[in-house]
Amino acid sequence: QLQVVESGGGLVQPGGSLTLSCVPSGFTWDYYPIGWFRQAPGKERETISCISVGDNYKYYADSVKGRFTISRDNAKKTVNLQMNNMKPEETAKYYCAADFDMGGYVRSCPKNSSVYDMWGQGTQVTVSS
Repeated sequence: QLQVVESGGGLVQPGGSLTLSCVPSGFTWDYYPIGWFRQAPGKERETISCISVGDNYKYYADSVKGRFTISRDNAKKTVNLQMNNMKPEETAKYYCAADFDMGGYVRSCPKNSSVYDMWGQGTQVTVSS
């Protein structure tokens, strides 16, 4: 069964850190670009970060640059999002997704969330004291 499953969400204090994991299954996990996104109630979905095949290219939204890090864990076959110095306005549901149209493409990853095909159910992140 093709799917991606997010984990690692929870409650974190402002300025705190959290690591999210995306676990792809049913397909070759490192052959496709993976993106991380978030959506707060009443707001549009935002692309936070994405990583290309082979990890040659990583994209970060300006709002998270310098604080968030995306990476692939080859041992666990996951794509992780390390989030540091978190802010209350980053409270949202966080999703990962794979883009099946860019299999094997190492130069980039899509910033447009609408092109991603395989979405997880999301994991809630709440930043609050």
